[in-house]
Amino acid sequence: MLRMILGSLLLFALPGSALAQAAETIIVDGSAPARPFPHFWEQMFGSGRAILSLREGYRQDLQAVKQITGFQYVRFHAIFHDEVGVYDEDKQGQPVFNFSYVDQIYDGLLANGVKPFVELSFMPNKLAATPILQSFWYKPDVAPPKDWAKWDNLITQFVSHLVERYGIDEVSQWYFEVWNEPNLDFWGGDPRQATYWDLYDHTSRAVKAVNPRLRIGGPTTAQAAWADAFIQHCAANHVPVDYVSTHVYGNDQAKDVFGTDENIPRDKMVCRAVRKVHDQIAASAMPSLPLIWSEFNASYFNEPAVTDTSYMGPWLADTIRQCDGLVDMMSYWTFSDVFEEQGVVKTPFYGGFGLLAEGGIPKPAFNAFELLHHLGEQRIAVSSDSALLTRKKDGSLVIAVWNYAPPEQAGAAKTVTLHFQRGRYKRALVSTVDPDHGDVHPIYEKMGSPRYLSQAQIRQLKQAAKIPPAAKRNLKGGELTLTLPSYGLAVVEVK
Repeated sequence: MLRMILGSLLLFALPGSALAQAAETIIVDGSAPARPFPHFWEQMFGSGRAILSLREGYRQDLQAVKQITGFQYVRFHAIFHDEVGVYDEDKQGQPVFNFSYVDQIYDGLLANGVKPFVELSFMPNKLAATPILQSFWYKPDVAPPKDWAKWDNLITQFVSHLVERYGIDEVSQWYFEVWNEPNLDFWGGDPRQATYWDLYDHTSRAVKAVNPRLRIGGPTTAQAAWADAFIQHCAANHVPVDYVSTHVYGNDQAKDVFGTDENIPRDKMVCRAVRKVHDQIAASAMPSLPLIWSEFNASYFNEPAVTDTSYMGPWLADTIRQCDGLVDMMSYWTFSDVFEEQGVVKTPFYGGFGLLAEGGIPKPAFNAFELLHHLGEQRIAVSSDSALLTRKKDGSLVIAVWNYAPPEQAGAAKTVTLHFQRGRYKRALVSTVDPDHGDVHPIYEKMGSPRYLSQAQIRQLKQAAKIPPAAKRNLKGGELTLTLPSYGLAVVEVK
């Protein structure tokens, strides 16, 4: 049996500080029973809107994230935005379709080994019942259609074109998702839920009419909303559905997600919401529906102290630990700061959602994904809230350990001792991401935090962002001791 010996909390008085250093000893039994550990957190990533995928910087960032994660799907908004040119009407009001940019968008993804997760949004202006422009910088039209038959035809023509161009064997591996966050101001129907059901019903039936092998889902809500009602609606009305999708962020409020006045911390919110929807599916008329979390992050607005910093390493690792077994796939929002919802990027580090800042500069979150990619394919239970123990196919162990603290409230350093049972492990490779390793901020600040970076500065920051080579450590008496600073993440491989 695995067990963890929690060392006593060691209190060291620090001058001028009430911080205390913690110590933890974790017993590791590499031969203990394990269960499958699919890498659900790195199969899909989000990005801004469709037209951005034609940018060279977007494609370079996509290639960089593909290299460290091997991710399979990318999701973005607004494939039907007028800037993509899909839909128009002639003088007689008859639809005119143009899939030129659509082809370039999806060709680019596929050429880089990534498949589309197709969010069917937003409304072409000439198809809108009345213009309802959402507040994003690119002003998506979120109105219902003026004519449901024309909307159905748009979906039919769009999906049929994809099947004709790429083949059903390819497109059947994609996902189609109806709209984005219809419970918020991304949907102008009134009342929102009932009119979204109309949108979903029309869209899903049109997609399945092209080919029943195509996968369709929703309700793609914010704040983990509507999932139970959505499944009930689909079951009662025999509406096609292949998966449930929804979103939540670490700083969402309990009253919006759970209808309570709790103060749920940022490191607990996401997986509590995931469990809520997981349990709703299990209790529904369709208990086998997959759950795809098509957006998540530690924050839904720009917080430089969160998404740009080493805080993301422990936050991401602990989110993986908590959500494992509850969800089929999670999509981090986003892989790149080639992103314009709030307008053109004004400074390299502004709390953007991406793993890579402007100029393709890796943030600590990028490095955290790179380290966590090395976790094994099987998970072994361990009695620690700050560790993941995994085993690879070759029998080697990979352990992630971290020192979590809330953003802008750095805690004390933490000493972790890994005690390996059975005594057969002799050497370890230790890789770390923390404020002093794989974090560009100290160098950026020494530059004077320039708003506009020179090419030389970009090269310097990219070099500073690299994770140092793994440190080779010998186990002494079957033990390995690590000291993790606040916001530190270490991934240890032992053979």
